[in-house]
Amino acid sequence: MALNVFNTPGDYSGAYPRPVPDSRASIKGAFDNGRNCGRWVKVTIGDYCTGTNDGAQGQPFCRNGSWAADQYNGATLTMLVADSCADSNAWCRDDPNHLDLATDSLNRFRIGGTPVGTMYPGRWNNRHVSWSFVPAPDYSGDIRIGFLKGAQRYWPAIAVSHLPNGVHGIQYLANGTWTDAVMNSDMGQSYVIGATASGGSDFTIRIRDAADAWLGGGRTYSFSLPSGCAGGCAQDYTAVPYATDTSGGTPPPTPAPSPSGDTACTAQWKLTGSWQGGYQADVTVTNTGSRAVTGWSVHHTLPGGVTVANRWNAVVDPSRPATTVHNASYNGSLAPGASTTWGMTLNGDDRDLGTLLCTAS
Repeated sequence: MALNVFNTPGDYSGAYPRPVPDSRASIKGAFDNGRNCGRWVKVTIGDYCTGTNDGAQGQPFCRNGSWAADQYNGATLTMLVADSCADSNAWCRDDPNHLDLATDSLNRFRIGGTPVGTMYPGRWNNRHVSWSFVPAPDYSGDIRIGFLKGAQRYWPAIAVSHLPNGVHGIQYLANGTWTDAVMNSDMGQSYVIGATASGGSDFTIRIRDAADAWLGGGRTYSFSLPSGCAGGCAQDYTAVPYATDTSGGTPPPTPAPSPSGDTACTAQWKLTGSWQGGYQADVTVTNTGSRAVTGWSVHHTLPGGVTVANRWNAVVDPSRPATTVHNASYNGSLAPGASTTWGMTLNGDDRDLGTLLCTAS
């Protein structure tokens, strides 16, 4: 299935960049610049439209008819996010949580363990669905790693798949230092990494999953560029074997508040607005230490199925997971006891951010 790239209701132009820059975060769809690629989704079939539901620009999704239940309501299927939808139709622009389902999946939906069998082609194109992110079903084994077409020592682009809970980031070990890899455009499971030694062909990586937790508690994966890729891999995907290690790759602990009497801060959030399919949260950052701080960062969590639509008074830290933000240029300095506030609007119904961790400098 595919998640949509853009959230631009009423605007169907193709003039938006991919990946969407942080300065335009409000137009990101559920694909979230590839961060939700490779995750699993449980989809539930809802009502059928008896009228027209053709994705026409500027038109309602169901017109000249009504939504009605039928024998397929309640059918479910767990599916993999493997593609993106950036088309200019209303489906992909007016609804940030729109899904495109692969046609051959439709008759695999089940009710009571039995495939529906006949939803396609009779009643497949005009339906409500609901969905939520879930862990990979019946997961076993480990990830798969392969080099992309054209990959070589000086452009080591890899694809990581068969993940238990998606991927939000990859770090590679280079000259003894862990470095954040750059996503290959917004391809989600593809990153451009670096070798363990400059100009080399051996690589070691570790992975953050969709919960921003280290896969396997910091498990490392070591592999090499195949000799046949010296001049660039010829195949679209060249799988490679790897060795794993859990002893030497333990990542640094999640930042915690600094001790009292030094630089320290706390972050507390509150719900300040809600509506169907979304809500607003404001976060107050307070300097709880005895010294002035010149900067702060806050790490928060997102419930499954929730995405950030917009942020203000805080900036995503490009060197950290996208659920870590830091102060803007104008609100980083806080005297002892002083506070500042930043906020977000979010798509989803869970209305939770969990425990926030604040770090001061």
